Amino acid sequence: MAVVPIYNRIIVPFGSIVIMNEHYTKVTGRIPNEGEKTVLILSRENLLREEFREDSFYPIGVTGVITEVNKSGYLVVRTSNRVNINEVTIYRDHTIDLDISKRKDTDPVDREEEALRLKKMKAAINSFSMQMPNGKGVMSAFLAQWTSIGEIAAAMSPWMMNTPEEKYSVLAVDSAKERLDLLERMIYENIETYRINNEAESAQKEEYQKVYRESAIRKQIEYLQKELDEMHPEEVSEIRKFEIRIEESGMNETARKEADKVLNRLKQEGANSVESGILYDYLDFVTGLSWKKEKAETIDLDEAEQVLNETHYGLDKVKKRILEQIAVMNLKRMQAGSILLFVGAPGTGKTSIGQGIAQALNRKYVRVSLGGVRDEADIRGHRRTYIGAMPGRIMDGIAKSGVSNPVMVLDEVDKLSASYNGDPASALLEVLDPEQNNTFTDHYMNVPYDLSSVLFICTANSLDTVPAPLLDRMEVISFQGYTPYEKLQIAEKHLLPKAMRAVGIRSENLEVGEDVLNKIIADYTREAGVRTLKKRLDTLCRTAAVEIVRGNDKQLVIHENELRDYLDMRPISHGKVGKEGKPGVVTGLAWTQVGGEILFIETLMTKGTGKIIVTGQLGDVMKESSTIAISLVKSLYPEKAELFEKNDLHIHVPDGATPKDGPSAGITMTTALASLVTGIPVTPETAMTGEISLQGDVRPIGGLPEKLMAAQRAGVRRVFIPAENEEDLRDVPGEVLEELQIVPVRRAEDVLGALSLVETKE
Repeated sequence: MAVVPIYNRIIVPFGSIVIMNEHYTKVTGRIPNEGEKTVLILSRENLLREEFREDSFYPIGVTGVITEVNKSGYLVVRTSNRVNINEVTIYRDHTIDLDISKRKDTDPVDREEEALRLKKMKAAINSFSMQMPNGKGVMSAFLAQWTSIGEIAAAMSPWMMNTPEEKYSVLAVDSAKERLDLLERMIYENIETYRINNEAESAQKEEYQKVYRESAIRKQIEYLQKELDEMHPEEVSEIRKFEIRIEESGMNETARKEADKVLNRLKQEGANSVESGILYDYLDFVTGLSWKKEKAETIDLDEAEQVLNETHYGLDKVKKRILEQIAVMNLKRMQAGSILLFVGAPGTGKTSIGQGIAQALNRKYVRVSLGGVRDEADIRGHRRTYIGAMPGRIMDGIAKSGVSNPVMVLDEVDKLSASYNGDPASALLEVLDPEQNNTFTDHYMNVPYDLSSVLFICTANSLDTVPAPLLDRMEVISFQGYTPYEKLQIAEKHLLPKAMRAVGIRSENLEVGEDVLNKIIADYTREAGVRTLKKRLDTLCRTAAVEIVRGNDKQLVIHENELRDYLDMRPISHGKVGKEGKPGVVTGLAWTQVGGEILFIETLMTKGTGKIIVTGQLGDVMKESSTIAISLVKSLYPEKAELFEKNDLHIHVPDGATPKDGPSAGITMTTALASLVTGIPVTPETAMTGEISLQGDVRPIGGLPEKLMAAQRAGVRRVFIPAENEEDLRDVPGEVLEELQIVPVRRAEDVLGALSLVETKE
């Protein structure tokens, strides 16, 4: 029998036609009575009665007798035969007429075999029902009524997972034996499918119950733990401490989600898991950061200027620029202005003035050394998937400062280098760019952090190795070398008192006069800054400490003639100019990493075939300058051409062990060659600097203040400089300019004429 639901009630004059559609049957016609014969036909798709067409039905149907009309909306039909639907006629009033013929079965089924298979199937169904919740004994009454596999299939049809096409394919099979096999396989497949689904559902339910129970227990534990923490604050658990720190940290939403996620993992893993240490370190780091925006404070400019003057002597240009930065920050009530890049020789105060700036701004000070950094991870941090992962140096500095707006000095940015591990200089772009650093993401943290309140100050010894994109984001402030007078003031006010305190010497126990300090500055140091001077004073104080201890705290006075013993070194040999000059030798000026120096360009001609020899470990640029100078002198002195043809020319720059390069020796080489070919000496007290062109133009150079200080220290009286460098004289200390005669020139002839090496035009 087939159980089919009633969906429509329609009265037609041609009796009852029941149309099966998928899992139910639509009825067209009046509600049938029990005992009536019915033809069941199936539609190919789900259509309304008004939408039926002649080709809307499958070509095979069944006939049967209605045995029950259920008040709940179901018909019980006992099927009898399969029929062919030969023709379907649909009238305008939507009534349907059928032409049908009986469809015969082939290969009848052996009754004994079917009985055995039916018995086996009933046992399988009964066994399955016993496994179902509340299923024990329920199926027994139904199993007793079923007398064939077909009846079982009809009864189970509404719950079978087979598609309508699969069910129709069984109806279309003419072989009764084959049809029985298909029904049997479908029933067993559905039983097994339900069994697997039931097992999976039971296992899933059991797992869910376990999870729910665990969650409930954890919530109860958390509640009880909070109660204990309030009663005994000194015994708060690590998990609870992190929860409190996360709540009070003021993190942004992204960081809060990540911290909560890691904290939940730490709870689940437990203290003894492999990952607990990594998770603990991460939470300890991110909750230790200051996430709250610091309130902008108004800085007193006069007080800030006083702090800078107390901590550093000189550096007026630098202090002026810092006060401008503070003024802008006061007006805008926020971090503003360019990233400052302090460039200068070692020991000129680039790094230490950062401490003074932090003190003037009343902020925390952090120094991050970037010298030799080759790995991008040193800036951005390591991803936590790696063993030994740690945050980058930037975020590590923020963590150590304990605030979100420190003064951070990025030391030696010119010594960054790229490698297969990435380019750290490129990683710094995001750190220093005000348009990007408000969402800087360290790989270790994996969440954005706002660096816009940090005052970044970078330092470098030279601009040559600072990448152009990084340099473009910074404002360059040059730190020039100190004059002897400035070094004396720094030594008296800062370095000597600090050195004495370091070794425990009181001021009444040691006397170091100005003459001694000047002697140390002049003869025992050679630098633009004061780093070596500090080392010499430290050595002096340590040696003096031994004398004071042996002398039972008597006052010790140090004299100039004792310095060699106290410092345990002989005086450094500085370049000093003499009074008399020689043809072919001219004093030049050079810039080095430790400040300015004088150098002598020496030229000599010997009998030969016109060869040119250049020595002194010169770089390519300086060798090019020598070639240009030779060509220029040949053009200026055409009558001396024979000298160059019949002699070998040797150009040498003393101190051959020291590499030298740069274009600023061009005019010096030209003058030395002119002196050589004319035989007219140039006084060593006259020095010069400037790049030379083939046209004879004297072009501008860099490092003029340091070069002029070196000239003054060496005893030079007159210096020729490029006219385009006159603006740079404002950066030269006044005491240096007072002792030098500065002569701006535009052409090589201006220099040679002033030295009487060529005839000047009237």
